[in-house]
Amino acid sequence: MEHNQVISTPTVQPSETSAVTNQPSEPKMYTRFDRWQRVSHLVMLISFTILGLTGLPQKYIDSPVSLFILRVMGGIEGARIVHHVAAFVLMVVSIYHVIDLMYRIIVLRTPWSMMPWISDLQHVIHDIGYYLGLRKHKAFYGRYSYAEKAEYLALVWGTVLMGLTGFMMWNPIATARVLPGQAIPAAKAAH
Repeated sequence: MEHNQVISTPTVQPSETSAVTNQPSEPKMYTRFDRWQRVSHLVMLISFTILGLTGLPQKYIDSPVSLFILRVMGGIEGARIVHHVAAFVLMVVSIYHVIDLMYRIIVLRTPWSMMPWISDLQHVIHDIGYYLGLRKHKAFYGRYSYAEKAEYLALVWGTVLMGLTGFMMWNPIATARVLPGQAIPAAKAAH
């Protein structure tokens, strides 16, 4: 999400001093994300982490770490229930994100600054020159760098892929009504 991001770190203006102590004032803080964006990011982070902690032990069942996690969760069924609840929460937060993003783009006319543009490719080339010692400084990015945009798109793509394949494995009969039966093992491999 991108609304309200200005600067991610506090700044102090050199001329700002306290009249009483002649010391620099407190750093000026800028809001990067509004409250609901912070809450949705936190919920997404927690649900994603729970999905990893409950999903990987199911995939790599013979690992000692997996066995420990499954034992703590009360067995494979307990892990599956927690995994399904966390998946549902992640899908709800993702749908909220899409609705919020569309509202900001369509209604508030906020530019979609997470979309990669040609300038991002130019920034990559510039940064490679910097890393090779051919440039004196890194590229000057807009609101988000090309790395942040790539990470965001990877999260979106991964969430869609995991959501679809997870639903297919959770509901194989419904899946087989629409897709050939081979889609279910393919979904398991992709998930």
